[in-house]
Amino acid sequence: MGIFDKFRHHDKAKDMSDTAEQKVNEKTGGKYESQVDDAQQRAEGALGMDRERPDRPEQQ
Repeated sequence: MGIFDKFRHHDKAKDMSDTAEQKVNEKTGGKYESQVDDAQQRAEGALGMDRERPDRPEQQ
C-alpha cells in the first residue's frame, strides 16, 4: 500500500464519520448535536484521525 492509498483511506474514513454524524443529528432532530460532535471528535482522535474543525468553535 503506497502513501497515497493511506491518504485516500483516511479521507474516506473521515467522510464516513461525517455522514454518521449527520444521520444521527437528523434522527434526533439536532437535539444532541454537541454531544454527537464531541463523540465524533473523540472517536476520530482515538483512531488517529484528529483534524482541525474551523467550522466549529474550540471547546474549553
